[in-house]
Amino acid sequence: MDNSQNASYQAGQVKDQTQEKASNMMDKAGNTTQSAKESCQEVGQQVKAKAQGAADAVKDAVGAKK
Repeated sequence: MDNSQNASYQAGQVKDQTQEKASNMMDKAGNTTQSAKESCQEVGQQVKAKAQGAADAVKDAVGAKK
């Protein structure tokens, strides 16, 4: 292998490694986004449940709930 072939080979290796790292980073970003979505949904459900509980407490307090 002469120097130009060696340089081409090494450049190809670096390109492959860079693509693999970029792919891994995108996977991690996707996983982080999914986790954030799930967390937001969970928080939303908790807020909704608390709001419903508060509304029920008010209804109980004023005797509107039967």
